[in-house]
Amino acid sequence: MSERRTDVVDPDAEREVDLRSAWSRIAARWWLPVGGLVVGAILGVLVSLGSSQVYKAQTLLYLGQPFTPGGAGQIQSLATNPRTVSETIRSEVALEKAARAADMRLGQLRGNVTSSIVTTAGQPKNLSPLVTIQVLAPTRAKASKAADSLAASVIAQVSPYVLEKIRELEQQIANNQRQLAEVDRRIAIATQQQNLALAPDSPLSLTEKLLVSTNSNATINSAEGRRASIQSDLTSARQLLSLAENVERSRIVLPAAAQKASATSRRNAAAVGGLIGLLLGGLAAIVADPWIQRRSAASA
Repeated sequence: MSERRTDVVDPDAEREVDLRSAWSRIAARWWLPVGGLVVGAILGVLVSLGSSQVYKAQTLLYLGQPFTPGGAGQIQSLATNPRTVSETIRSEVALEKAARAADMRLGQLRGNVTSSIVTTAGQPKNLSPLVTIQVLAPTRAKASKAADSLAASVIAQVSPYVLEKIRELEQQIANNQRQLAEVDRRIAIATQQQNLALAPDSPLSLTEKLLVSTNSNATINSAEGRRASIQSDLTSARQLLSLAENVERSRIVLPAAAQKASATSRRNAAAVGGLIGLLLGGLAAIVADPWIQRRSAASA
């Protein structure tokens, strides 16, 4: 019968001893982690002070909501696609235009341009026409110019349908106004002829006066009916034009305004540097004894 081994190693017990030993080493040389904390925090602040200053410009853009030509309902377009803005402002064409407008290198804009859709809780993103465009640049003026250029590129992409609709409505309104002027001219002529024919000193006979009056009344009645129809069309066109200009057409709601955006926060840099210094100091305190013992053994 074999004897049972009683010297089984308890891994938990060893781990407890190792942790206690490590903590004892750290406590014995507490000045190492404390010094690492202080030095790391100082170095972090110095790094943040040496980092370059950047500016962030943000503009609020209204994409517009296109309607059918008669204004009966909404339609799907680039303005209603949630990917339109992000894809446009990251395109090479838009970035090159923005770089030229802001007098920047193209590489300074890549990775420093973002967009976000403004929505309320529970609102689908594809129903929100409000979008912000943000640009990071070395100076305030460059950030603002780049953001304005990118906003203009987005508007150029989503506006063709609405702009064409506005042009056609303006032409229709101008045509209706010309027709109204012509109708008013005809009514004025017919009224003048009727007044001359019915004047007491008119040389016309009674039969001729009746004929002129009948023809004038018919012309005036017909013109008045035509005038009412044209006026109705004009009112409808003006309402559709107002809808297109104020609701359907995209526009910049808030122009780009730049403000300082430090590349590295001093507080965050100090915290990260202090944490790294604390860990390195603690590690140095743990390995100090074995290292000293090896050096002593080697020199003996």
